[in-house]
Amino acid sequence: MDESTLYSNYYIGLGIAVVIILAAAVLLILVWLAARRILQLASVALDLVVKIKENTNSIWALQKTNEVAVNIMEEAEAIDSHAGLVAESLPQTNK
Repeated sequence: MDESTLYSNYYIGLGIAVVIILAAAVLLILVWLAARRILQLASVALDLVVKIKENTNSIWALQKTNEVAVNIMEEAEAIDSHAGLVAESLPQTNK
C-alpha cells in the first residue's frame, strides 16, 4: 500500500467517523429538545390537574354534607317527637 492510498483511506475513515459523530450529536440534540418539550407540557398538565382538584373538592365534600344533613334531620325529628310529648303532658287549659 503506497502513501497516497493510505492517506486516502485515512481521510475516508475520518470522514465517515465525522458523519457518524455529527449524526449522533444531532440525534442527541433532538432527544434533548423533545425532553424539554415533554417537561414543559408535563408542567402545564400538572397545573391543570391542580386546578381540577381544587375545583372538584366541593364534589368530594358532598358525602360529608349529606351525612351532616341526615344527622340534622334525625335530631330535628327527635326534637319534634319530644316537643309532642311535652305538649301532651301539659295540662289542657280552657279559654
